[in-house]
Amino acid sequence: MLQNITSSGKKATRDGFGDGLFEVAQANPKVVALCADLIGSLKMEKFIEYCPERFFQVGIAEANMMGIAAGLATAGKIPYTGTFANFSTGRVYDQIRQSIAYSDKNVKICASHAGLTLGEDGATHQILEDIGLMKMLPGMTVINPCDYNQTKLATIAIANHEGPVYLRFGRPAWPMFTEGMPFEIGKALLMSEGSDVTIFATGHLVWEAVEAAKSLAEQGISVELINIHTIKPLDEAAVLASAAKTKAVVTAEEHNYLGGMGESIAGLLARKLPTPMEMVAVNDSFGESGEVPKLLEKYGLKAVNIENAVKAVLARK
Repeated sequence: MLQNITSSGKKATRDGFGDGLFEVAQANPKVVALCADLIGSLKMEKFIEYCPERFFQVGIAEANMMGIAAGLATAGKIPYTGTFANFSTGRVYDQIRQSIAYSDKNVKICASHAGLTLGEDGATHQILEDIGLMKMLPGMTVINPCDYNQTKLATIAIANHEGPVYLRFGRPAWPMFTEGMPFEIGKALLMSEGSDVTIFATGHLVWEAVEAAKSLAEQGISVELINIHTIKPLDEAAVLASAAKTKAVVTAEEHNYLGGMGESIAGLLARKLPTPMEMVAVNDSFGESGEVPKLLEKYGLKAVNIENAVKAVLARK
């Protein structure tokens, strides 16, 4: 099963958002879109061409965008907001908390250029804390898809989900490898079955985990690989079942290890099934400007780092 997971080419997850937004606009006239002066970066051109009257360009005024989105939701619309992840969360956290999450508004906060893979724009535009910020808000659903296909499906699915959603995706061209695979909010996706160790991965690092799992298989290590695209609500049943089976866990994410997916899984296991565990994530630091592959290597987010974490946890098993 693992050997069947191959890349059909590369396309950015933000392209999946743009194409998904266009499709959902055609299917649901209640969907509207807002952008903070980043139409091209968020790939919103097709939406605007199809239904310009349902698009609102608010300019570089992200806090106002969240307030407008909350108002549109109150009027029965389904607003999708679009800007960089840093500006979708850190810059506007008060507005999200007070105007959207507190009153459970049906707003879809769509955040591109997340994590380190924003690349050359550097630490002021990257964000490695956003999952933690958003998952702590009561009622907020947090989704972090892994490739173009999954991002497109997620963008479509959230229109039918009642309540606030944080949808996180990225800038670079990235391998596409989930064609034909299902997507369901809150349901983990089993990529391959294994018996020695479980790797729970999210976002861009699912592909790095695929590469790591293939290398480990050649070394005689059987990996169960699970794609956690929905970080909140976490698929607790899937996590616990796999951890009980393999008795060793590694998590992998493009985020600070504090507040991320790994922390959610660690908390669950600590409460219900104590299990040896290692985390592959950024070690409590900001990012920096640089080329994407070099940044992933420097911050320890490559397949080899996942392999090393697997071997470390197996030594403790």
